[in-house]
Amino acid sequence: MMRYLNSSLAAILLLSNSFSAFANEVKTGGNTAVKKEGANAFSLPAGNLPMSKRLDFSVGNSFFRNPWVQAPASTDARDGLGPLFNTNGCQNCHIKDGRGHPPESGDIHAVSMLVRLSIPAMTAEQKKAFIKDGVIPEPTYGGQLQDFALQDQKPEGKINITYSEVPVTFADGTQVSLRKPHLTITDLGYGEMHPDTMMSARIAPPMIGLGLLELIPDETILAWSDETDTNKDGISGKANRVWDVQKQDFALGRFGWKAGQPTLMQQNAAAFNGDVGLTSNLFPNENCTSNQTICGDLPNGGKPEVSDNILDFVEFYTQHLAVPIRRNVNDPQVKQGQVLFKQLGCQSCHKTDIKTARSTELPALSEQLIHPYTDMLLHDMGEGLADNRPEYLANGQEWRTPPLWGLGYTEEVNGHTYFLHDGRARSLMEAVLWHGGEAENAKQQVLKLNQRERDALIVFLNSL
Repeated sequence: MMRYLNSSLAAILLLSNSFSAFANEVKTGGNTAVKKEGANAFSLPAGNLPMSKRLDFSVGNSFFRNPWVQAPASTDARDGLGPLFNTNGCQNCHIKDGRGHPPESGDIHAVSMLVRLSIPAMTAEQKKAFIKDGVIPEPTYGGQLQDFALQDQKPEGKINITYSEVPVTFADGTQVSLRKPHLTITDLGYGEMHPDTMMSARIAPPMIGLGLLELIPDETILAWSDETDTNKDGISGKANRVWDVQKQDFALGRFGWKAGQPTLMQQNAAAFNGDVGLTSNLFPNENCTSNQTICGDLPNGGKPEVSDNILDFVEFYTQHLAVPIRRNVNDPQVKQGQVLFKQLGCQSCHKTDIKTARSTELPALSEQLIHPYTDMLLHDMGEGLADNRPEYLANGQEWRTPPLWGLGYTEEVNGHTYFLHDGRARSLMEAVLWHGGEAENAKQQVLKLNQRERDALIVFLNSL
């Protein structure tokens, strides 16, 4: 096999042929993109959002950012917190509208990481429920562990993560170490868990560009699906099909690490319910199971605690958070890395050059040429990344391709470089080396790269 870029002539030709693509990808979010650096790079409204709509964005931001409080309270627009919850405000997990992280040494709570819970569908009744609900919640603790509770009440448990090191060696002899997480739940507050409980740690993903992803046409995503790998390229992405509460029908899954939610409205309402303990018309029941009496014993904020009006403002806000522009796109090293990215086969899943649908309701997001670096499909990522927990059509080794736009801003926005669904990767190269399954061949090619090529690949990713 030809070595990557061993021929300077080949490199020049590749870079020359790709120049127009590099230039067009400066604004990965199309006309919504903004030029902003620093800690607030993920917190600006879409660049083409008219001033007349920026008040709606600011109101949505206030409900996303400000904390909710225990009921009853004088601030009745924001009361009803808990009684079991993971956080008292959305911004606590999506820090600066960016990426969460696993608990650090000495952290009492996970804060910007949560743990999904479920059990296998064994009975006929459970199998029927799984089709509509996508999971069978753990009988006592439900579908998500809440590690906070109101004052003088018991949280559900404490999340503990330890790591073991996994050495990996490049062809040139350079060795790196990956960290493999080991998740346990201790201090259970409401009895033992089901012996077959499946757990999956999830950090909060960045909020940028979500409205654009919502407007990618179903037809575009489904055209990329190749569940049986008919073209024999080793990539067999598939769409998730999930229950849409508003439509009362199945729809294409788009949001969440396994594409378990169909719309931003439902994603937001589910987060209010599971993360903050708040009810809405979409999710009218508090997040207690029949084995927990705490929700019935304590006052709530009325029904619904999150009004439709608030949900509308938060939806607008999450739809219009801008993707910051790419940086250093004309740097020769960045261009070399982008060529490598394509040669390695990474763009088979991390798609670019996507046009959003026409929308009269969301004109700022309508018909935008975007470069999110995702196909929104589920892919088998191998045993190394498996959580062994199914969610609708996603099996225990499948994950939705995460968008890569904004990667290079992570450290300045969030103060860390933890990646992947559980934050195990401490750098972009570690994230790449965890790829397996359908991405195993690409990873093996990365292991053959020399230091100069590896550096170029990371510099490119950090330009996004």
